[in-house]
Amino acid sequence: MTTMQGTVIAAHGRHYLVQAGQEKWQCVTRGKKSDVAVGDRVEVKQTSDNQGVIEAIVERETLLYRSDQYRSKLLAANVDQLFIVVATEPSFTDDLVSRALVAAEAAGVQAHLILNKIDVSENLARTRERVALYARLGYPVHEVSAQEQPDQTRDTLTPLLQGHRTILIGQSGMGKSSIINLIVPDADIAVREISAALDTGKHTTTFTRLYQIDEKTAIIDSPGFQEFGLYHLTEGMLERAFPEFRPRLGGCKFYNCHHVSEPDCAIRLAVETGDIHPMRHALYLQLLHESSQKLY
Repeated sequence: MTTMQGTVIAAHGRHYLVQAGQEKWQCVTRGKKSDVAVGDRVEVKQTSDNQGVIEAIVERETLLYRSDQYRSKLLAANVDQLFIVVATEPSFTDDLVSRALVAAEAAGVQAHLILNKIDVSENLARTRERVALYARLGYPVHEVSAQEQPDQTRDTLTPLLQGHRTILIGQSGMGKSSIINLIVPDADIAVREISAALDTGKHTTTFTRLYQIDEKTAIIDSPGFQEFGLYHLTEGMLERAFPEFRPRLGGCKFYNCHHVSEPDCAIRLAVETGDIHPMRHALYLQLLHESSQKLY
């Protein structure tokens, strides 16, 4: 049987769909390993027509994932850009947005915020206020209305996607699917084909999938989720994942300062003077606590 290299374009449980050239292969991993992510480049050994076993994962450039106390949940591999989709309605949670930004920083992935549904004018001013916090930290914010202004939305996002491998994340109801349908021709058809190949039936929203736009451009859609655990990040990784912390690291009285309650802490001083938002420091403290609770 032949061995080939391809890209994982969808994952459901321990079943994977791998694109190799023009062909799609239904694949499993050996044993109970499930450490394969959408976007991974993999070596596949053919077992029968259009079926194979993933033998190896080619070294990754990046890996974006979330975790709780017990296990990790891989989001995507080899992406260089993250679009966090928020909307004027339903309301989004700052906790999830902030955690996604920390994950992106830790993984070396450029993050953008996409503010969707700007046609809902009664909520727009308040929502703009909320995303302004992230804009001040240096994260680009792009305003769109995927359903009411489809052409403008496509014109705004297409140049940002070009030449990148981008994953879209967000809570349910933010409009990720509407954006995907604008960017990817026949996305609905592709989803049906992937669902059939992975035998997921009607559960089309429960798996992550990659759409290859051209040779250098891909977009990954992920299921909506409400929580973004980061138990896998160490204290050192955490403090460097807050861009507003970085210029102040090394400025504390104690070289091993945890930025919790130590005297003459440069981070806490910046919170007191308003240079660091209290919500961001509170998130850091929460993530620090979570990282100490890891059980795996």
